[in-house]
Amino acid sequence: MKISDALNGVSHLFLDTAPVIYFVERNPQFVDLIDQIFERLDNDITAVTSGITLSECLVGAMRLGLADLEQAFVDVLQQDEVVFVEINAVIAREAARMRVRYNLQLPDALQVAAALMASCEAFLTTEVQEVAEKFCQANCYNPAVPGIGIMKC
Repeated sequence: MKISDALNGVSHLFLDTAPVIYFVERNPQFVDLIDQIFERLDNDITAVTSGITLSECLVGAMRLGLADLEQAFVDVLQQDEVVFVEINAVIAREAARMRVRYNLQLPDALQVAAALMASCEAFLTTEVQEVAEKFCQANCYNPAVPGIGIMKC
């Protein structure tokens, strides 16, 4: 399946942490694939994310004292075009239900709950095994590059 096929009908795509890190840091293993996805975000798909993604992205840059990298993450995730979902009590309760039902880790459950509450049609993640197989069953695009998945919600 092509990325264009996986993103067909998607108007809102939730960005989990690792794909954003790959994009900002230009990870050579994933850059070609990630660039195709992020080009769509510039054109016809709205990016959606949460404070969990921002926080997790900033940790490495802060630990290494890389202010430029830290700012690059902020610039990508806090653009006017990016919808930033606040984790609230409704999302927290939905995440708890998901943890019980799908045995997800708390950050994963919060991210998926935020995506669903924000009416995202898809979820971009590298945690294909942990999240997709437990939550989305067959609605997962797994490209030739291992480790990246687009889950249809």
